[in-house]
Amino acid sequence: MRVEDRPARAVREAAGGVADPRAVVAVDVGGTTTKAALVGADGRAVLTATRTTGTGDAAVDAVADAVRALVAAARDRALEVVAAGVVTPGLLDERTGVVAYASNLDWRDLPLRDRLTDALGLPVATGHDVRAAGLAEQLFGAARGYADVTLVTIGTGVAAALTSAGAAVAGATGGSGELGHIPVVPDGEPCTCGQRGCLEVYVSGAGVARRFTARTGRVLRAEEVVALVGTDPDADAVWADAVRVLAQGLVTTTLLLDPAVIVLGGGFLAAGDRLLGPVRAGLDAGLAWRAAPPVRVAELGAQGGRIGASVLAFRHAGHGDVPAAWDAATLLAPVGAGVRRG
Repeated sequence: MRVEDRPARAVREAAGGVADPRAVVAVDVGGTTTKAALVGADGRAVLTATRTTGTGDAAVDAVADAVRALVAAARDRALEVVAAGVVTPGLLDERTGVVAYASNLDWRDLPLRDRLTDALGLPVATGHDVRAAGLAEQLFGAARGYADVTLVTIGTGVAAALTSAGAAVAGATGGSGELGHIPVVPDGEPCTCGQRGCLEVYVSGAGVARRFTARTGRVLRAEEVVALVGTDPDADAVWADAVRVLAQGLVTTTLLLDPAVIVLGGGFLAAGDRLLGPVRAGLDAGLAWRAAPPVRVAELGAQGGRIGASVLAFRHAGHGDVPAAWDAATLLAPVGAGVRRG
């Protein structure tokens, strides 16, 4: 069977091979691009759509437009969209669906769930993008089987998803997990948030690149700096700071939350053993009186947000039994086709 043929034959229930028409639209809203997927009852992404996100009302419209396109495509495939799941960055109250603040999207006190529900005529679940990825890793990825988990995503910035006793920790304002803005270096370098010495000043793609340039005058991407580690003393110094600060942050997280496992994800993980080995050693050394939790690499990669959004959508529609049967291999299967618009 060709990959392109799969959507028309879609998902099958385990019993009797009867086609299950239930589907959701999962949307991961990014600062520049909104990525949506039509997801069948087996968790497989049947079709995708991308939109330029924009800001303010334009960003809300981009989400609604992507959902509409996939709902229309679902009808052609005899699939019934039962809900949409939308995950975003920023401070989000997941009980009310209100985004208190999302700087890159220029959203403030935005009733996102209500706006989208009214615009689409569909049940809409809203969630935080990193917490959605953490849910996905807990259910299907590197943290499956664990009830106490910390997922740390490291890319341009740093954020964490915290799970305690099987429940996501959102916080009073929806602002939990801002690991990147914990000050870890006293009187350290200034952060864009207005504080000094924040973790992500030292441990992020942007931070590594900026600090190397400030030290040498040479403009390199973070991955290029990492490639010089072991051969360039300036790259060595910048990277040593990054590893030390990250380990320190994970020590604090471990002592505060006592996770059974720590999962690291994001583009920073391309550094591989240059990151993982020293961070594991630093975490172990920083915990004098207790064992360190295992540190694992996220298994779902960039798909974690989309997968988490799918789970939230099925649950919101009253079909929480559907994702309970999913497995990682199916969730990460290649997508059949795409719909793209600027």
